[in-house]
Amino acid sequence: MTIGRDGTVSAELASGGGLSQIGQFQLTRFANPAGLTPIGRNLYAPTNASGDPIVGNPGLQGAGMLTQGVLEASNVNVVEEMVNMIETQRAYEINSKAISAADGMLRFLNNNL
Repeated sequence: MTIGRDGTVSAELASGGGLSQIGQFQLTRFANPAGLTPIGRNLYAPTNASGDPIVGNPGLQGAGMLTQGVLEASNVNVVEEMVNMIETQRAYEINSKAISAADGMLRFLNNNL
C-alpha cells in the first residue's frame, strides 16, 4: 500500500494487475485555527471562532501535501531548552541576591541615621 503526496491511496490487490487506487485522503483547514477548541487526546472541535471547515485534497487550494513513511518529531531541542532554563534560574538568583543586598544596605542606613 502506498500513499501519494496528493492523498491517493494505492494498493496491489491479490487479483494482480499492479497498483490500484483504492481511496483518497482529504485535509480539513480552518480560517482561524487558533479558534479550535481542544477536546483532549490531540483532538480539536470547530467553534464559531474557528470558522467553517474547508475540506479539500492535499496540494489543492492551499492545503498541505502528504508524505508517506515520515515520523513527526518534536520541534523542541531538549538540551537547548534545559540550558536556557538554567541560565534563567541563575539570572533570577543573581537578581534576588542584588535586591537582598540593596535591602540590607537600606536597612543599615535607616537604623543608623
